[in-house]
Amino acid sequence: MLGKGRAVWFATRMKFSALSLLANGLRANPRWKHHWRKPEPKRAYDVIIVGGGGHGLATAFYLAKVHGITNVAVLERGWIGGGNTGRNTTIVRSNYMHAGNNHFYDWSLKLWHQLSGELNYNVMFSPRGVLNLAPSPGQMDAFARRGNAMRVNGIDAILLDREGVRHIQPHLNFNPHSRIKIHGGLLQPRAGTARHDAVAWGFARAADQLGVDIIENCEVTGFQRDGAGAVTGVETSRGSIQAGKVGLCVAGSTTTLTDMLGFRLPIESHVLQAFVSESLKPMIHGVVTFGPPGHFYMSQSDKGGLVFGGDLDGYNSYAQRGGLPVAESVIALGAMVFPQISRVKLLRSWGGVMDMTMDGSPIIGTSPVANLYLNTGWCYGGFKATPGSGWVFAHTLATGRPHPFNEPLSLKRFETGALLDEEGTGPVPGHH
Repeated sequence: MLGKGRAVWFATRMKFSALSLLANGLRANPRWKHHWRKPEPKRAYDVIIVGGGGHGLATAFYLAKVHGITNVAVLERGWIGGGNTGRNTTIVRSNYMHAGNNHFYDWSLKLWHQLSGELNYNVMFSPRGVLNLAPSPGQMDAFARRGNAMRVNGIDAILLDREGVRHIQPHLNFNPHSRIKIHGGLLQPRAGTARHDAVAWGFARAADQLGVDIIENCEVTGFQRDGAGAVTGVETSRGSIQAGKVGLCVAGSTTTLTDMLGFRLPIESHVLQAFVSESLKPMIHGVVTFGPPGHFYMSQSDKGGLVFGGDLDGYNSYAQRGGLPVAESVIALGAMVFPQISRVKLLRSWGGVMDMTMDGSPIIGTSPVANLYLNTGWCYGGFKATPGSGWVFAHTLATGRPHPFNEPLSLKRFETGALLDEEGTGPVPGHH
């Protein structure tokens, strides 16, 4: 018999394999009880990551694996996977036009393709492709421009005409008298979906195995600062903790923390809803997105449920739930694109708190306060960026300077005017 401490160590560090699955299955899985430890906070760490979502956990993992910095704590005010990581539509893609975005997101997509093996945890990444539908000839021109920009930077993109779209998505509405007319689309074959909570659990387990402390139910309530104003630690609901560096990975709650430090960020917090239907036979291959007009995106989960979403609710909010008007508009648009889903039953919906920047692109880098680093402003792109965000943020924390992939995503671009406005809609966060 293993002692209690030895059993926990064995459970958290046991490597998943076909043999281990068989052996534990025959013994009623007695040794798989803990994916990560439940440590008490230490008095000090080299790095504290505030936020136990995908970005925070990925940052801790790459700090330990790539840079050898293991004296790291991830502080989560709730439970792992209880925030935006578990409240999204699981889409993974890198079909951006501007080089400042597409180099970064494509690096993240490359990490997605090897992530299950790297973490020794099945994140259920499925590269089934992402198809953007074009409702007008003008949109086809815009997609041709974006696709060319992607291909120039070595990113896969295929421009499809109407019949090309019909070939891979025959269940779409091709009625010529429909209000929404499909002229073609832009396909990224390497893109797809992943299992959101598995991503959080996989990164948490892998970071813990490298020595990172994951501390749940630990809310940051303030910051410690020295005479020059530099951050030297945090105050939490579980006591004071000192740190050499502090990284914020708390999505829409970032401004509540930076307010404590006396500076404002060019972001707003909005709620974004997502929906899941009852299980159906396979009808959608990959991910289908549509807009403008409107905004709609949908995929089908491995269990058969349709997972879909649309626009923000249009008002500032910290709530993890949305209003019925947006639900009605999203469902109506979905029924226009896929008429056969109009009689499908909706099982559940939820909301995630989105940190929307003024140009629709994220902020990863240093802050106006010494020893404090920012990972925020993800708008619609947070989940797909998870491994890439953690990789470049770990580099920034370890070296004190940005990686070339996140250098264009610094906070200073709002001072210089070098914005990354993919939508071209200006400084209106809700439009991104």
